[in-house]
Amino acid sequence: MGLCRLQVANRQFFMTLPNEESRIPPGPEGPVALGVDPETLGALLELRRDYGNMVSIVKPNGRKAWFINDAAEVRKLLTRRHHRYNKGPGFERVKMLLGNGLIVSDDDVWRRSRRMIQPAFTRQNVHRLISLMVTCSETRAVAWEAVARDGGTLDITQEMNDFALELILRCIFGPDYETHIAASGENPFAFLSKDSERNLRIVMQVRQTRDLIMAVIEDRRTRDKHEAFDFLSMYMSATDKTGTYYSDEELLDELITLIVAGYETSAGTLNWSWFLLAQHKDAESELLAEAARLMPDGQGVDQETLTKMTWCQQLLEETLRLYPPVWLFTRRAIEEDDLTDYDVSADTDIFLSPYILHRTESYWPDPERFDPSRFGPGSPYKKGERPYFPFSLGPRRCLGEYFSFLEMKVHLGLLIQKFRMTLVSDPQPTLDLGINLRTQSNIILRPELYN
Repeated sequence: MGLCRLQVANRQFFMTLPNEESRIPPGPEGPVALGVDPETLGALLELRRDYGNMVSIVKPNGRKAWFINDAAEVRKLLTRRHHRYNKGPGFERVKMLLGNGLIVSDDDVWRRSRRMIQPAFTRQNVHRLISLMVTCSETRAVAWEAVARDGGTLDITQEMNDFALELILRCIFGPDYETHIAASGENPFAFLSKDSERNLRIVMQVRQTRDLIMAVIEDRRTRDKHEAFDFLSMYMSATDKTGTYYSDEELLDELITLIVAGYETSAGTLNWSWFLLAQHKDAESELLAEAARLMPDGQGVDQETLTKMTWCQQLLEETLRLYPPVWLFTRRAIEEDDLTDYDVSADTDIFLSPYILHRTESYWPDPERFDPSRFGPGSPYKKGERPYFPFSLGPRRCLGEYFSFLEMKVHLGLLIQKFRMTLVSDPQPTLDLGINLRTQSNIILRPELYN
């Protein structure tokens, strides 16, 4: 309700005006159920169609919620106003899987951990891992060559899951990958790449790996010195501003978060990239020409070369526009705020969808079309103003974004020079709209050697 001030003689009175209620966006009168599922995508698309880019909702449990698809307001909420919001509904499932790591924590716990982890992901440190990216990519190339010579097919979804999981594990554990992780011949984390479900069964399997990770940590602590650089050494040596290290529980939560999030984002994006390249031969040819010019036969792969791979960067950014790894973000207002001409009350749930925003025609003309040139020199948007947030925005933007782009550039740059891909599976796969954006059926490609 609004307040109106009246002056009578020398005294002031305030009265409530019923027609001046708190400003809220338009929305349906009845309740709308929202979760992380295909029905929610359909509901949000319908709400945007009927009410615009700012929509107020009442959920079946009576909670207030907003769906925001206004690019400027999304950016404001995630950047300048981020301190007014915490993680929203749906993160309970993620917390069961990851513990209270960086992705799900809030407030002081999140701020402390972010400061402690950030040094591990400086560009200088990430560059030290390029050789591992090359090694893991070359291992795939050997296996794919045998398949190509036999005229077989590749389950590219599974291949990218296995590639990205092996890489992140090697980057975390360094030499301990061979002695502790791969020693038995069976990767104890393989269930993550072989099963896309993130249910209670997977949660229990993840918890079982904590004993293995703890054994590696304890082994590290008994050594006088650890020469190699890896993420585990950075996490173990990280301290907060008081000089305090992570507790064992905190360290395990952050490492599990890095394993799961670190492989899923790159695996999913590479899966979609190969899918798109197999259908767009002009983009494939452009990528091949760039890779052959900058890293002929896999030579000279370093940070300078990867920075020059501008077409590959555009291709990956366009892939992420069409298929963002996390298709739905949620926040919960912890204090009052105002967005556009509307008032956000505390405890309001906020729903943001990069998948919908990235396919909104007013921001991206002909949005369903795959066109990497959208991100080239002629783009109408400056980098800091794009209606685009596949890795989120602001302080909670993914710390591993740069690592992920380097990994994907190395992989595509090396393998595009060896293989031409043809799509065998459905050219319009059904989306699996869980926590991550996947396909319900794996993508199958047929590799062909160039020579």
